[in-house]
Amino acid sequence: MAAGEEQSREYLRRHRLPELLHRLGALLLFHRPERPREFLIQVLERVKAGRRAEGEYPFLMDEANVDAMFSLLDVLGQGHIRPAQYREALKTLGLSTEDLELEDDVNITLDVFKEGMKKKMLESWSV
Repeated sequence: MAAGEEQSREYLRRHRLPELLHRLGALLLFHRPERPREFLIQVLERVKAGRRAEGEYPFLMDEANVDAMFSLLDVLGQGHIRPAQYREALKTLGLSTEDLELEDDVNITLDVFKEGMKKKMLESWSV
């Protein structure tokens, strides 16, 4: 690999730009705004305000969406899912599973799922 290509890859990795672009793309596809450029500017302004604790970060999913996702995973209606299902849900949304320390025999309840999703979504904007 050429030195310039390696430097470019390092730059992208260091600034977590692929993750940022993935989240911005997901927001665009979810909302499908008439004016995508203006929408992206507004989203980035919200991220900036969130970093300064002057506003909230943009979320792809609201609480109803998170509830629905949990219900789809909890097909038997047991009130909990397995850690593997939780990890897959995070991956599906493009969220990190690197620091998850869950034993395979732990049950993930709706409250734990919601809190974990919110935490991971907030972390995802810390690029």
